[in-house]
Amino acid sequence: MAQTSSPPGPGSLTTTQRRLGRDWRLAALFLAPTAVLVSALVLVPIARSIVTSTTERHGQDNVFVGLDNYLALAGDEQFRTGVVNSFVFTAYAEIFKVVLGLAAALLLHRLRRGRALLTGLLLVPWVVPTVVTAFSWRSLLDPIFGSVNTVLTATGIGPLLATLHLVDSWPAGWLSDPSLAMPSVILVNVWKGLPFFAVCFLAGLKAIPADQYEAAAIDGASSWRRFVHVTLPGLRHVITVTVTLSSIWTFNNFDLIWLLTQGGPGDVTAPYVLVAYSKAILQLQYGAGAAVTLIMLPVIGGLVFVLVRLLRQDTGVNLPGRTRSAPWSGTARKVLPWAVAALVTGLLAWASPQIFWKAVVVLAVILLIVAAVGRVVSALEANGSRRVSSLVTSVGSGVALTGLLVFTLGPLYWIGVTAFKSEGQVVMRDNDLWPTPWTLEQFTALFSNQPFGRWYLNTLLVSAASTTVALVCAALAGYALARLRFRGAQGFTVTVLLTYVMPGALLFIPLYQLLIGVRLTDSLWSLVLTYPTFTIPFATWLLTGYFASIPIDLEEAALVDGATRVQAFRRVLLPLAKPGLLAVALFTLTNAWNEFLFAFVFITKDGYKTLPVGMQSMIAGDVVPQGQLAAASLLVSIPVVIMYAFGQRFLTEGLTAGAVKG
Repeated sequence: MAQTSSPPGPGSLTTTQRRLGRDWRLAALFLAPTAVLVSALVLVPIARSIVTSTTERHGQDNVFVGLDNYLALAGDEQFRTGVVNSFVFTAYAEIFKVVLGLAAALLLHRLRRGRALLTGLLLVPWVVPTVVTAFSWRSLLDPIFGSVNTVLTATGIGPLLATLHLVDSWPAGWLSDPSLAMPSVILVNVWKGLPFFAVCFLAGLKAIPADQYEAAAIDGASSWRRFVHVTLPGLRHVITVTVTLSSIWTFNNFDLIWLLTQGGPGDVTAPYVLVAYSKAILQLQYGAGAAVTLIMLPVIGGLVFVLVRLLRQDTGVNLPGRTRSAPWSGTARKVLPWAVAALVTGLLAWASPQIFWKAVVVLAVILLIVAAVGRVVSALEANGSRRVSSLVTSVGSGVALTGLLVFTLGPLYWIGVTAFKSEGQVVMRDNDLWPTPWTLEQFTALFSNQPFGRWYLNTLLVSAASTTVALVCAALAGYALARLRFRGAQGFTVTVLLTYVMPGALLFIPLYQLLIGVRLTDSLWSLVLTYPTFTIPFATWLLTGYFASIPIDLEEAALVDGATRVQAFRRVLLPLAKPGLLAVALFTLTNAWNEFLFAFVFITKDGYKTLPVGMQSMIAGDVVPQGQLAAASLLVSIPVVIMYAFGQRFLTEGLTAGAVKG
């Protein structure tokens, strides 16, 4: 972490400054807003959740029961199922996101033209709100009216899947069949998270020195050996950090699963977060619900510990008591990944044997195709046919990129065309891939039948307010952590990181109780006050990196010219940090725009709902107004996509410099 120039000698510092740091007064002033909000909205609710987990509701009173709620979970079949589902969902999703994300990054890295455009298109699934993702895939995977079954039947792939026993029957009920529901939910999560992995891996590929590949080529290494011995080692850190971050998010996922299946059929897709929601919000057993979230805290804590160590190693900060590696650390570092992989594989085979073998088949097919193409290219290179090998590589890359774009943009294309169909076309499925004629009927019905305009305004107000709060607090705290010298800076940075990755699942129960106590449920204030739990920590973390990257000489020159530290911050640092501020604004605005869990729990009245919750309420049982939902999805997604189109460069910098490297 960057600091200012060498501090004055000990004689020029007061006793308090020697104890608390030279800049402790200014640091306290700058950190106060973030510290107050993080303490009030994250640390205090967690402490309250711990207390709540030791109580049980009897009528209007909460009775202390000690550890009974935790002990009861040992015999709770619903809880055990939820934990297994969360583990299975996370493990398979991360495996496929790594494989496909790495493949996408390698394909994009080889491009000389159009890379920025294709990267922007690839980012769209990650940008669009989760409610849009869930609606589009629910419609596409519908067993009767969905396009997936129609296409697979027409191409003969569907009956072949049934013959190979990869599906039990055809046409398949992707989200209603107990054997297919979890694989389908995993597929949608992979589609949603693939862009994050691809962009992070692409940035990592750019950072690998070209001379390493040149040296390997001179030594006669084939393409495969260059990948194994140069690319993978060069990406090891990025892969580990990205997978750790994504695992935390995926393990605590609620909105995507709820919107796709609501945990069904039965409980086959219900994660532990949904179990906590059911106990706390639906059954009003706050103690049992809090126990469900807290008992999973060691798992999340382990992932956070790994992430903190990686980020501190990346910034060159030595861990206390670890100034020298143990003699066995090199061997352990080599053995540990294989041990973890073997353990995860065994657990997956035990927890979900049906999904395990299906995943093995899919991965084997992908790897065989890649290996076959690599072997052909290597053989051609060995025979001196570089022109032919280049042609084969270009054709293979083109086919792969085309398939990737179809997979990425297909659901979004379906939304776009469905929004402009008439109700008759939607119901009868006439001209499924092209509206004939184009009509605005669905948009008219949307605004006539639903308070969509009110939902839009609510979302805009809440997103703007939470983004403003995040920018102000993060700019002050980020500068203090990057530039000022004070005791506890490293501890505060780690606390910010911990609160950033702390899942909403751990906070929604105590925050709900708090809001009920102050009578702020069913109010936009409930969202404005709680959204900083996930916007401020991330924004602070990101801006700390930006301020630290600005040359310190510029600030010192302003101080020499007579400017105060506050004036230097306002006149020098803030203008230079505009790219970072824009990235923060983009991320926080998008997160607030797409947020579902808090809005779903805290808001029940139509007049205060935000867009994600309002769109979810449009589905009544089995009645799904596909045309109106498509029109709503388009209107919800367009502003975010436009923002990301103009801010793609800042987004990429934020993902790679802030969100990954810290």
